[in-house]
Order: sequence, then C-alpha cells, then structure tokens
Amino acid sequence: MSVSGKSVLKRLDWFSVLIYISLVFIGWLNIYSSTFTEDNPSIFNFASLHGKQLFFIGTSAVAIIIILALEANFYERFSSLFYIVSLILLLGLFVFGKTIAGATSWYDLGFFNLQPSEFAKVATALALAKYLSDIQTDIKRQKDQLVSILIILIPAFLIIPQPDPGSALVFFALIFVIFREGLPLYYLSIGVMVILIFIFTLMFGTIWVAIILGLLLALFLLLKKPSFKVPIIPVTLIYVAIVLFSLSVNFVFNSVFEQRHRDRFSLWLRLEKDPKKLEEIRKTIGYNTYQSEKAIESGGKYGKGFLEGTRTKGDFVPEQHTDYIFSTVGEEWGFIGTATVVILFTLLFLRLVHLAERQKNDFSRMYGYGVISILLVHYFINIGMVTGVLPTIGIPLPFFSYGGSGLLFFTALLFIFLKLDANRLNELT
Repeated sequence: MSVSGKSVLKRLDWFSVLIYISLVFIGWLNIYSSTFTEDNPSIFNFASLHGKQLFFIGTSAVAIIIILALEANFYERFSSLFYIVSLILLLGLFVFGKTIAGATSWYDLGFFNLQPSEFAKVATALALAKYLSDIQTDIKRQKDQLVSILIILIPAFLIIPQPDPGSALVFFALIFVIFREGLPLYYLSIGVMVILIFIFTLMFGTIWVAIILGLLLALFLLLKKPSFKVPIIPVTLIYVAIVLFSLSVNFVFNSVFEQRHRDRFSLWLRLEKDPKKLEEIRKTIGYNTYQSEKAIESGGKYGKGFLEGTRTKGDFVPEQHTDYIFSTVGEEWGFIGTATVVILFTLLFLRLVHLAERQKNDFSRMYGYGVISILLVHYFINIGMVTGVLPTIGIPLPFFSYGGSGLLFFTALLFIFLKLDANRLNELT
C-alpha cells in the first residue's frame, strides 16, 4: 500500500476527500431531517431511512478502504471485464428485476436493492478510458469514434426500456470525454442542433422550423462573400433531413415517451398556453417541483432551522429524501445552506479538473474526466429539476440523496480516480 515509498494515504488528495465527507455528512443531516419522526428519533434506528443511510455510509467507507488497497493498475487491467459484467447485470433486469415506482431497475438482495445502472456508470467510464488510451486508438478515425460512442450508447439503450431515461441520459455525459481527447466539435454542434430542433418543433411545429431554417439559409447566402461557393446539393439535403427529422418529432414524443414524461416536458416547455390550465398542471403533474420550489422559497436567507421545515415535516414534497433532497436544504438552511452546497460541489469539480490535468497516464486523465462528466450532469440536472429550471427526470444528487447503490457507486467512481491520482508518481513519463 505504497506509492513511491510513501503511504497511499499521504499521497491521497485530502482536499477532495474533505469535500466528499462534507457533502455526505450534510446530505445525511438533511435525510435525517426529511425522514425524522417523534416516534423514531434515534440516529441509529436502522429500520428508518436515515438509519439505513448510515449503514450505506459505513458500507461506502469499507469500499473506500478496498479501493485504496488495490493496485492502481487493477482498474485499467480489468476495466473491460467490469464493463461486460455491468451489461450482463443490466440485461438480467429484464428477467429478474424488481419494479419500484414503475421502473424495473433493481435487484432485490433482501437487505439491499442493487441498482446496476449505478455500477454501469463506473464501468463505462473505466471502459471508455481504457479504449481511448489504447495506443492503437486514434480518435480522429471514424471507426474509433464509432466504437467510443457505442461503448457509451450500449448501456444507455439497455437502461431506457426499464424505463429509466434519467439514468440513461447520464451516460451521454461521457461524450465530453471523447471531445476532450480530440473528437471534432462539429459532432457536438450536430447534437445541440438535434436537441434544439426537437424542442422548437414541440413548441412551434414543423412549419415554423422549415420557415425559420429557410430564412436563416437565405440570410447566409445574402451575406456570404462572393468568393465563397455554397455546395447546393449537400445544403439542400441537410435542409430536407432537418425538416424530415422535425416531422418525426411528434411521433417520437407521443409514441416513445411515456405519458408522465410528456406531461413533464409539456410543463417545462409551457406547451399549454392557458395560464390557468398551466397553473393547474403545475399543481398536479408538476406537484413535486411546485412544492419543492415553494419549500426553497420559504427558507429565505437563513432558513427555518434544522428540523423546523414546515413543508419538510408536513411531507409536502414527495421523494424529498432522494431526488428532492436539495429542497430540504433550501427550506431549513436557506440561501446560506444552498450556497454552501453549491460552493462545495463547485470546488470539487474544479479540484477534479486540476487532478485530471496533472495526470501522467492517459487512462487516469480520461477516467478523471469521465468522473467529472458524470458527477457534473447529475448535479446540474438535479439542481435544475428541484428548482423548476429543468423537467423532472429522476436523478439523485451525488453523495447527498438517499440510496445505497447511488452512494456506494458514486463513492467508488470518485475514489478510484483518487487512487489513480495518488499513483501518478509511479507512472512513466
């Protein structure tokens, strides 16, 4: 358990560890507050949700010890195996999966519900880093680009039918790792354009998409330099392809999306134009978000105090201990509390970027950016969802929300990278 003659603990980035401990502790305090009852005040009541979370914290601590004790090259050497196992576990859900809240995303282990999609995030980040760091991989080649994207898409497509679109969406964050390693930016442009066309079509319809696109094209032709030749046929084909994609949007939205997802997008995009009906939708379909916003708003600058949140104590916000845990922070700790959590996450992301950039090993750097991408998307979507900026898609706040699988594998995701970082002095330059 040594790195360059020193204990791995001495080489560990304790700044990141301190932030991790802070987030886990603050998260548990808020889980305790949101699940506390006068009948079960004990911290160590393992029948309660806060008691179970303490058990998960202890389990994660054991996992940290194991992760740090293993050789750093273990994770690179067995990354492909981890990835294959994760795919097998995802496939097994279609036969042996346990359904909770409409999603067949768990294995019932009796004392614990295992969510393999969380393990798959770690395994996919490792597998992607392994493939990209291979000396035979050239991200400029289309074949290698395709394989890299497939590594990300395969687990995502296995998760979507559960249905769990929120978890599936997280995998797409790993595409940013490929961009960091040299994937041409026009792929990102295409992705952004597809999303914008999808949203714009839902809001205004295909006719307006075609008109605005035509006007933009005409404006470009008028303003372009005379010496610049426009390839008419390719441009025409692209225009037709965009219009055809726009025509498919309503079919995809109505046939592929479930009703609950359609309702949430309708609320988010304000597809209902009647203000009264829209407000009614916010209080019914968007009930969780509506109550979450009110809870955060009621906290003011300093909050109502620990265990003093009226909406938290009144169970106004469903799933407040999991996906909506941030609303507890807002109500009981106010702006000061929410700002503290945001600052802690921001410091963690900045620190991880610094650690990733100082790696001497390509695999470690790429995996580090995979960790950053997954955690950042979870953080961004969860906060956006709780505050009403983004639609509700069921994504927990890392290290914060209740859940054994989430905490365990978020911990593994982070500490594998910290182990790789601690080993960097052993890496050949």
